[in-house]
Amino acid sequence: MKTTTILETLVLAVLATGQAQAAPLSLQDASITTTYNGSAADVLGLDHGFAQEPGSNTSTLDPTNSGVEFLTADFLFGVDFAADGTLVIYENMPVPAGDYKLTFDFGATLPAAITSFTLLDGSAADGVPGLGIIDGHTIAVDLGGLAWHGDYGSITAQIGAADSNTSVPEPAVPALLLAGAAGLAFSRRRA
Repeated sequence: MKTTTILETLVLAVLATGQAQAAPLSLQDASITTTYNGSAADVLGLDHGFAQEPGSNTSTLDPTNSGVEFLTADFLFGVDFAADGTLVIYENMPVPAGDYKLTFDFGATLPAAITSFTLLDGSAADGVPGLGIIDGHTIAVDLGGLAWHGDYGSITAQIGAADSNTSVPEPAVPALLLAGAAGLAFSRRRA
C-alpha cells in the first residue's frame, strides 16, 4: 500500500470522526416561514387555504399528513414536511430551466438546532439540488440546477439535529491524528 493511500485513508478517517452524528429532527409543533426566489409573496401556505394574501408564506404541518404545506405561486412546486423531519418537494408540472430557490425558517419552534440537511432521494431529476443550512433554524434549497424528468416526481431530504447520544471528539484529537499521519507519511517518504 502506498504512503499516499495510507495518508488519504487516515485523513478520511479523521474527517469522519469529526462529524457529529445526526438524528432526524422532529417538526411536530413547527411553524414554517418560506420564501421562493427571495419573495414571501410567491409562497402559498396551507394555513391560509393556499390564498395569495399577506402572511400566506407561513404555515404549520398538515394535521392530516395528506397534503402539502406550501405551493409556489407559479404552481411549479409543492412542499411537504413530515413530523419526522422529512422534506419532500414535488414537481407539479413540467419545470422550465431557471432559478428556483426556497428558504424555510422554523424560528424558535424547533426542539433543537438544525445540524444536518441531506438528500435522501433525488432520482426524479437529473442533477443534485443545493441543500444548505443557513443557521440553526433555517434551511435553503436550490432547485435551479435540476432537470426534472417531467413526470411529476419529487425529491426528498432529511433535516437532522446532533444526536445527543453520540460523543463528538475534541477538535484537538482529529488535528493531532492528522499531524501524526502527515509525520508518518513524511518519514516513510524520506526512507
